[in-house]
Amino acid sequence: MTRLFLAVLVAASLQPLTSARANADKVDALLRREMRERRIPGLQVAVVRRGKIELLRSFGIANLQDAVPVSDKSIFAINSCTKAFTGVAIMQLVEEGKINLSAPVSSYLDELPAPWRSITVRQLLTHVSGLPNILNALDPATGKLTGRDDEDAAWAKVQSMPLEFPAGERFSYNQTNYVLLGMIIDKYAGQPFSQFFGERQFRAAGMTNTIFGDSRDVIPRQAPSYRYVRNLDGHALGEERLVFSYAEFPPFRRTASGVNSTAEDVARWLIAVQGGKLLKTKAALKTLWTAGAYNDGSPTQWALGWVIKPRHKHSAVIATGGSRAAFFVYPEDDLAVVVLTNLAGAFPEEFIDELAGFYVPGIPESDPLTALRVRLRDRGFDRAAEVYEDLKKKDSNFRPSETDLNDWAYRMLNGGGKKKEALEIFKLNVSLYPDSANVYDSVAEAYEANGERQLAIKNYRRSLELDPGNRNARQHLKRLDPDYQ
Repeated sequence: MTRLFLAVLVAASLQPLTSARANADKVDALLRREMRERRIPGLQVAVVRRGKIELLRSFGIANLQDAVPVSDKSIFAINSCTKAFTGVAIMQLVEEGKINLSAPVSSYLDELPAPWRSITVRQLLTHVSGLPNILNALDPATGKLTGRDDEDAAWAKVQSMPLEFPAGERFSYNQTNYVLLGMIIDKYAGQPFSQFFGERQFRAAGMTNTIFGDSRDVIPRQAPSYRYVRNLDGHALGEERLVFSYAEFPPFRRTASGVNSTAEDVARWLIAVQGGKLLKTKAALKTLWTAGAYNDGSPTQWALGWVIKPRHKHSAVIATGGSRAAFFVYPEDDLAVVVLTNLAGAFPEEFIDELAGFYVPGIPESDPLTALRVRLRDRGFDRAAEVYEDLKKKDSNFRPSETDLNDWAYRMLNGGGKKKEALEIFKLNVSLYPDSANVYDSVAEAYEANGERQLAIKNYRRSLELDPGNRNARQHLKRLDPDYQ
């Protein structure tokens, strides 16, 4: 009996270890496949489960010119993932009673243009403010904002620009929102936001390899960012070329895009966010991850610095940055996945759900795009409509959103070099949303990119029938269709 008991005890103790190793092997295989297909030079991944880092891996080359391999301490730019940190910083001030999310921004900042004053803090965080984008105030001669003088000039210019729409009416991803949030944090934290983040988030979470900066800053162990281009210095290239992806984030914009980190540090931060080290109450965490609302009461796609992925099961809150970095949190599954790369255009958000499925098998099927992508990889994109129908038969609730399909197809069309595959997804979107002017405009662009001029003309015309104000369709028709007036 003793030997039998010991044998059972040993087997039980080995089972989690064996399972973890099996998952690690599957993760390795998936990531190597994605790195090969997406041509990603270097990558880090971290998996957090039940409040602990269960997996930490590094792959590939961090610095191509010197053939420096990626290590767990290599530092990557996380770009707009920074906005999730800004959301936490604002919630810390909310918990201290210094900020009210429903209050107008004029309660906290003086000398704002009159149309800006009634916009709420929550509307800034969720990108429904309608503010003009400060990136449109770039110097037309240089296309850059550098130094204090440029900051002042850009700020003066953006304040003179009209609102894009009344606050709460529409969504518009906008960097001006986070510039204002940075100003609020500076004022009500009593210190520059970079110091507030450093003390209340980086150090509190044990993030020893996290720092603000951009391509101008010397950051030890930083993995430079790269991208593939088809044009260089105004000339078309015979084939795509890998070049440095240079980015400048002036200090006043770094609440939107300024953090550099490692997968391990981001994993530690996610543990701290959920574990009460950064926010005092579960109510604050719930507020952080609750979608905003449009004026008609419908939910926005953004919460407070995070994107919401509502699903029937395995809901996720996510952050993405620079098309090179992403992290997903699955609150009901007590799971999180972090993937950082050094390639603009890697889009790790496209395969994180699949990776998470090695730990919670139901996750890939819960996301319509992931379910489609996995099957189309095997069966071919020309069978997109057939695959959709098969998935719909299995789950009557299966229906990818128009926006998600459109975004995925454009990523393939513009950045992934997959024009034919993109066209099939645009065609699927037309079949699912036949009353949308936008889907016809998009599929027309794909037909045009694939050299199918007459089908492009037909779909631009259909888009104009549904939306006579579609200027993009008019411009394309003037160029493509000699009969268009």
